[in-house]
Amino acid sequence: MPRASTRDIIVIGGSAGAFETLRLLLASLPPDLPAALFVVLHIGETSYLPSILEKRSVLPVVPAESGVAFERGKIYVGVPGVHLLLHDDHILLRRGPRENFARPAVDSLFRSAAVSLGSRAIGVVLSGSLSDGTAGLRAIKRCGGLAIVQQPEEAMVPVMPLSALRHVDVDHVCRVEEMAPLFARLTRQPAGRSPEVPVDVRLEAAIAAQELADMRVDDALGNISPFTCPECRGALWTIDDGSMLRFRCHVGHAFTADAVLLGQGEEIERLLGSLQRGHQERAALARRMATLERAEKRHTLADRLESRAQEYEEDAQLIMQLMRRGLGGVAGATKKKKGTAV
Repeated sequence: MPRASTRDIIVIGGSAGAFETLRLLLASLPPDLPAALFVVLHIGETSYLPSILEKRSVLPVVPAESGVAFERGKIYVGVPGVHLLLHDDHILLRRGPRENFARPAVDSLFRSAAVSLGSRAIGVVLSGSLSDGTAGLRAIKRCGGLAIVQQPEEAMVPVMPLSALRHVDVDHVCRVEEMAPLFARLTRQPAGRSPEVPVDVRLEAAIAAQELADMRVDDALGNISPFTCPECRGALWTIDDGSMLRFRCHVGHAFTADAVLLGQGEEIERLLGSLQRGHQERAALARRMATLERAEKRHTLADRLESRAQEYEEDAQLIMQLMRRGLGGVAGATKKKKGTAV
């Protein structure tokens, strides 16, 4: 694909609630759109997304393949288990560290487009939970590209669009029916000169591409924090990224602050579940021991064991109540991160 002077690269990211929006958008695109489109939705271990989108899309939709030179007029969709990255005019698929528990991740795609394609890139954030896409959209802007966000009032889950609007100098906020004509207009505009890529954006793009990951890189990106990585339990570094609070560990796992909260909630839920099970097992064992002691006429010891069993059961009930109070927020946010088989 020859080097272009127009904004011919459109990268689109979404999560919860973005699937139907994306179907409507692809169905309304002009057939002569002079751009290549790249899509990442947070998906599960199995995905039929390209074939599903193909049925409604005006343009051909294909699963991304590593090493392929991309073409205008095609839509490339991220596949499970690998980041969809752009390098010059080729696609790269890499098993780099997950970002916000996702791979493929929206931010990784956006950041790679910013580094390699600069002002040619247009980033689009659709419906979704947490703050996915915000850091990548900010990278696109810093490298001369444009930022588009779905109107939050229209989005099924408006958290991703709202986060982007809060932290990024967005160029356009629009409803889904307004996006196709906007794409047609923007992709025919001169891209302009791309500024020099900021060092931090280049470093984070290299981490996703598995070209770089160690503590010296983290020191270059920010300062060590008192928090631990929800994925590998290593130390987290705070990344300086405008008004947005973000973190990375030395393995390369990346998180926004709300994703760290999600991870901490899941870990607490896991520990509470283990603690509840432990108390229930202690109660069952104490009652069995009490039965044996009573059979041997040692009633005083049997009474003590039954009393302990009662205490263990009460502790298990208390833990269960704690889990019920906190389960709604944790489980609701977790559902998005599990991905769906589309």
